Amino acid sequence: MHTDRIRHPGLQDRITSAEQAALLVRNGMTVGMSGFTRAGDCKSVPAAIASRAEREPLSMTLITGASLGHDTDKLLAQANALARRMPFQVDTTLRRKINEGGVAFIDQHLSETAELLRAGHIGPVDVAIIEAAAITESGAIVPTMSVGNSASFVQQARQVIVELNLSVPAGIEGLHDIYVPADRPGREPIPLTAVDQRIGTPYIEVDPARIAAIVVTQEPDSPSNALPPDEETNAIANHINTFLRAEVAAGRLGSSLLPLQAGIGTIANAVLHGFADSDFERLAMYSEVLQDSAIELLDQGKLAFASASSITVSRPVYEKILANIEHYRERIVLRPQEISNAPELVRRLGIIAINTALEFDIYGNVNSTHVGGTHMMNGIGGSGDFARNAHLAIFVSKSIAKNGDISSVVPMVSHVDHTEHDVDVLVTECGLADLRGLAPRERARAIIRHCVHPAYRDALEDYFERACRRGGQTPHLLEEAFSWHQRFGETGSMLPRAESRARKAA
Repeated sequence: MHTDRIRHPGLQDRITSAEQAALLVRNGMTVGMSGFTRAGDCKSVPAAIASRAEREPLSMTLITGASLGHDTDKLLAQANALARRMPFQVDTTLRRKINEGGVAFIDQHLSETAELLRAGHIGPVDVAIIEAAAITESGAIVPTMSVGNSASFVQQARQVIVELNLSVPAGIEGLHDIYVPADRPGREPIPLTAVDQRIGTPYIEVDPARIAAIVVTQEPDSPSNALPPDEETNAIANHINTFLRAEVAAGRLGSSLLPLQAGIGTIANAVLHGFADSDFERLAMYSEVLQDSAIELLDQGKLAFASASSITVSRPVYEKILANIEHYRERIVLRPQEISNAPELVRRLGIIAINTALEFDIYGNVNSTHVGGTHMMNGIGGSGDFARNAHLAIFVSKSIAKNGDISSVVPMVSHVDHTEHDVDVLVTECGLADLRGLAPRERARAIIRHCVHPAYRDALEDYFERACRRGGQTPHLLEEAFSWHQRFGETGSMLPRAESRARKAA
């Protein structure tokens, strides 16, 4: 019974329908909503808001932890319920609205959203809508499969709507570690020095008087849509394992390495699978998201402990976790994203960060967000939080896309999210370029030699050699730097026109 999950006696009468709760959200408000990479998102109230927006003027600023499941962003975008959206999204309908200029999207480092709210640079949050597994005797909220920015939303919001999800077992209580940094200038260092350390509470504290509505749901999270490993991602994983073994042999890492971080998505998830067959033991993760690969490593005993802000997995793995929640509760902790992604902690713990690039250039600048330099894909997410501060910042990508019509390595990236100063290692299925301690011209030679697909290697070598003849610390031919992107826009392929026509004819 849901009454067993609402342990504060004064809150039983706050139970209402999603439609009634949605009336608390009014036109022009800023709404903070739980959810991080499809995990722990609200299921009923957002759909009720979208339904209202189809009948009456209702447009809001929506802030979440990261992306949402259950087509929530799609429903809200179609209903014109979104004026502004931050800090991350993955929905195709919302993406189209963003790129058409219909929704103002603010792409943020995931560690910064809570800080911006706290400082008054954005917000304030009017209403927080938070998924919970339980409400404690004191009225505190026990989150479900993510924490994200929920604690900061609850701390700031004038009213809180709780979606009580009965499909999540009550035994999840104790999985979370909620720590919220104090305001500046009196803030103390975050007192975390080990991945498995707990420094906060297992719930989000809130004055129960601000809980305005409780909506009971019973729906699981949307499953991950990450694809299984393939030949190219297996090759990328092998290159990384070979590189890390060399680091151990050189005495720069121990056999348990340092804590691992892997970004969301198919390539990062597949690459992490490669650690299952490695020689490394007693690994630890300090990441923002745990995907199927992390749970596999935990089950195999390769991974001793994992810290994150959300668990985003396939349906079978999701069901396994919920059925064995007491077992995983001893091996996993979920934290607010301003802690899971805190630059202070990334640098202190010495994270080995593995993130995905849309494209990178011959000097190591990485584009993670904009297709063709203009069209937003998903957002920078947490990759910048980790790359700038990691012990090793590794970016991975398949060397080509669109059946070879796009090279992931280009003369100059069309948009820069991570400068060459923050990138240590680049990897494609073709090979690995260790860029540490290399000057720009040395970096270019290493990247072209090891990472570029054979179909594009000669063209990049030609570009680089001609640029070097002009001179400069970072040689470029500015009139040609974006010619590959222009060629793709005009012909549908980055390959030289003659070769592209021959490929298509074949």
